[in-house]
Amino acid sequence: MAKVTVQDVSKAYVDEKSREQVLAVDHSSFTCAEGEFLVLLGPSGCGKTSTLRMIAGLEDISAGRIFIGETCVNDLSPEERNVAMAFENYALYPPLTVYENITFPLKARGLPRDQIHASLQHIAELLDITDILDRQPAELSGGQQQRVSLGRCIIRDADVYLMDEPLSHLDSELRLRTRGELKRLHELNQRTMMFVTHDQVEALALADRIVIMDGGRIQQIDTPVRIYEHPSNLFVAGFIGEPPMNLIPGRIMSDDGVPVFRATDHPFSVRLPDNLSTTAKKYAKKDLVLGIRPHHLHVVDRDESGQYPGKVVIYESLGEEGVMEVEIEGCPLTLLTDPERHYHPGDTVGISADWEKAIFFDRASGQSLDLDRV
Repeated sequence: MAKVTVQDVSKAYVDEKSREQVLAVDHSSFTCAEGEFLVLLGPSGCGKTSTLRMIAGLEDISAGRIFIGETCVNDLSPEERNVAMAFENYALYPPLTVYENITFPLKARGLPRDQIHASLQHIAELLDITDILDRQPAELSGGQQQRVSLGRCIIRDADVYLMDEPLSHLDSELRLRTRGELKRLHELNQRTMMFVTHDQVEALALADRIVIMDGGRIQQIDTPVRIYEHPSNLFVAGFIGEPPMNLIPGRIMSDDGVPVFRATDHPFSVRLPDNLSTTAKKYAKKDLVLGIRPHHLHVVDRDESGQYPGKVVIYESLGEEGVMEVEIEGCPLTLLTDPERHYHPGDTVGISADWEKAIFFDRASGQSLDLDRV
């Protein structure tokens, strides 16, 4: 095992049409600790795969340095870095069987046949591919090929395991199961793993820490809980969470000395709770965005104190819960509902909110405002 250190790394490409330089990765810095499961998360084109490929040695580094352990690997070949990688596009050897594809790294190292076979059996059972070991890649489905690629990666005794969207072609049941097995494997062996995905649920489930990227830049590095509860900016707030956080532009005004958040585009307003009122005064009359998670909004009895009258716009029953969009004084808000209750567009409901858990963002910069909660 080894830690991975990325120091001020950039990756530039030349656009074929404009011939202009495009930064796919823009001065990124982070460390994946020894034995850590680190997930690179972001939308397509954000630079996460380019970052992983630079660590593996499959892409040249335009600027900065990458260390595996204490060794700078900028000028080392992929073979010299002792990393294992699972690719989204499988990268299997067509003439070889599944057995031969997975065991290729071990045979190349000259390990004994019985040791190779024992390692293979464990991996094959883990990935549910024991019945296809004698087939060739052309005979496999996309999901089967991806499992073989993943197996070839994790069978190796590498310093670092790099995985680029390794579950993306699996069906939902197998994806969930394989995700759990990967987590269990990491907890048992404490291997250094870096995992690229655009799936936030996958990232939140697997990661010790998450590196969130957008436009080639790192937006936030933290634990899943911290990222969910304390997003650093509007991008992270809107990207993490399903359904995403409700974001309401507005300003903090004074109502007889009491701080009130008033929406910019609607007559909707919120009297701020005591735990936010003191420091909220620092941002009075500034353009802000109030963020609140859907699970911090609740359907309540219409006569309950502190409730807002809302009109149902959309309701979706998802079995375990419902997802509802309501309008309160013209302001659209999304919330989660009890699965036993169903609603229809046009229904009038009472809505309460845990406003003490609201987060404020500076509207111009998009950055979170660190309001003290007393």
